[in-house]
Amino acid sequence: MTTLRTPRLQLRELNFDDAEFIIELLNDESFLRFIGDKGVRTIADAEDYLRNGPLDSYSRHGYGLYLVRRVSDGARIGICGLVRRSALDYPDVGFAFLPAFRGFGYAYESAVSVLDHARTGLGLKRVLGVTDPDNQVSIRILEKAGFVYNGRMRLSKGAAEISLFSTEL
Repeated sequence: MTTLRTPRLQLRELNFDDAEFIIELLNDESFLRFIGDKGVRTIADAEDYLRNGPLDSYSRHGYGLYLVRRVSDGARIGICGLVRRSALDYPDVGFAFLPAFRGFGYAYESAVSVLDHARTGLGLKRVLGVTDPDNQVSIRILEKAGFVYNGRMRLSKGAAEISLFSTEL
């Protein structure tokens, strides 16, 4: 099981014990606006999301989204990790945090930890970042973490346009 640490955070693989947290995070107004409605409303929905998303990604790719916990009190504060999308040639870093934990640098700190793991632990040479063009907070985090803007694209025909970023590891 992958576990990453920073002075303030622990990132670990998600599991079914995180289902209630996933419901809360995926139904946050900002998540719905900038990432999308995943239709996760019940424990069963959350378990399906975990099974078919992060847990499947760990077994298929050796990485995925990780639960981010604050070391000081063990609070579950967000998720951060790598996502493999069929429309992209490289994995992309993704992150989302509960409102109470935004603005403290946790997203940046966890993203840098994930990028370090991608380079040293997974041997990846390039990672992408995708975000809604209006999500200025995520754009600033990506840029601070060393990502460069590559333009806009659609992940599938008819999908909303996204901003694409990349960084060489």
